[in-house]
Amino acid sequence: MSEAKSIDLFVQKQHQLRTEVAKVIIGQDDVVELLVNAIFSKGHALLVGVPGLAKTLLINTISDALGLSFKRIQFTPDLMPSDIVGSEVLGENREFRFIKGPIFANIILADEINRTPPKTQSALLEAMQEKAVTAAGHRYKLDEPFFVLATQNPIEQEGTYPLPEAQLDRFMYNIWVDYPSYEEEVQVVKRTTGEMSGKVEPILDHKEILFFQDLLRKIPVTDNVVEYAVGLVAKTRPGTKRSMEVVEKYITWGAGPRASQYLILGAKTHAAMHGKYSPDISDVQAVATSVLRHRLVRNYKAEAEGYSIERIVAEML
Repeated sequence: MSEAKSIDLFVQKQHQLRTEVAKVIIGQDDVVELLVNAIFSKGHALLVGVPGLAKTLLINTISDALGLSFKRIQFTPDLMPSDIVGSEVLGENREFRFIKGPIFANIILADEINRTPPKTQSALLEAMQEKAVTAAGHRYKLDEPFFVLATQNPIEQEGTYPLPEAQLDRFMYNIWVDYPSYEEEVQVVKRTTGEMSGKVEPILDHKEILFFQDLLRKIPVTDNVVEYAVGLVAKTRPGTKRSMEVVEKYITWGAGPRASQYLILGAKTHAAMHGKYSPDISDVQAVATSVLRHRLVRNYKAEAEGYSIERIVAEML
């Protein structure tokens, strides 16, 4: 099958996937699109939103529609690294054997990831970056595809631990989950307070997912699109010759090279999802806010004046 026909098939499959998700999730189209984009770009995603917006249900529904193994880890202050990775136990024959933890699944839901101390949060770092974990001196490869989809509550600060910058950088997207519209909320209430319906059927299997992931990596990108993405990230770095006035005024720390990589990967997938065979600058712009939102550090002046990261990125675009 030619690459063009394969992309046409991808458009069809991802549309079917989103249709299945819509059986359970009402609205949140932009959130679903970014999550699907992250999965096919081989990226991880962090969903940020107040409680009750179906973040957990959305991730669970997507895993059902993808036909992948799914594990939920509820992050709590007393969670230990071994609770995630696994541990060695002494067997009946007096030999140690490794018992795998919940990290050994295709899709990991890290629920309320900021509720556990940095020591435990760091247990995810190797898995997210290397697709492997190390326990008791042994390295164990994780089955692919592998995604960490985490949720975070932006309101409650008591009893939470801010995610380290190194870990935040591993997330391809920071996705803001907003309140539903009035009409969508009416539909949510009708559906959830009546007879339950909407069984999700698997649309893809792991072999198809791996095929499409490899296909999207092969999509060609013109030099001007790559230069635009790299230039956009360079603008976020204060004290450099490419930085913008709004960045010098409101940003303490800019994005690193991983942001440039994710802009291009996200743009490739965004283009393919919309039936294009190569991304253009508009595809980079479509994913820019979600890629940069958690990689820019605002200074006190920005916080005092209520200057959000979204507003800064919008001015840069």
